[in-house]
Amino acid sequence: MTSRSGSLPNAEDAPYFLFAHEPYFPPHGLREINTTIVEAAILLHSRVQQPDGDRMHRILNNGRRRTREIVPLATLTHELDGGAGWLAVGDWEQVTHDLLILSRFGTCDAIRLGLPAIERALMCTAPNSELLTFDAATGQRVTYGPTERASLLAQLQTRLDHPTAEHTYGAGPVARTWPDRPRP
Repeated sequence: MTSRSGSLPNAEDAPYFLFAHEPYFPPHGLREINTTIVEAAILLHSRVQQPDGDRMHRILNNGRRRTREIVPLATLTHELDGGAGWLAVGDWEQVTHDLLILSRFGTCDAIRLGLPAIERALMCTAPNSELLTFDAATGQRVTYGPTERASLLAQLQTRLDHPTAEHTYGAGPVARTWPDRPRP
């Protein structure tokens, strides 16, 4: 576990934070961006509301995560008693807004995603929740749940671990911007 005064975890092992947001179109973009993945360490950035970002960073680095695990905001909400614990942690809405500004304008590395509606909804639900949809074309109800959510996270993990030239993490105007750290 780290804090603003401690050292940052090894970036290769640290978790990643996924959050959905209002869609936007990047310059010259053909597809809207509605979900973003950032390194957990970015929560310590001086332009992210503190101490809220630091508290969220500590929750992400609680020792229960797999190496480089992508952790959606909805998972944190689930872990915080369905959201009741956010009062003790901080203002997640302001923190995600700050992260969006940093990632959108190239101040930090980010994977910007344009997820389809069902996939985005799966990232916005708790790990064990189900999403019931109605397919108007077939007249059938379709249920998506933990299996589909885990599959999507696995696909995103593969994209993070094995980037293509088109989706290279860190390929932006700023190659690796880490949070401000105290100088020795």
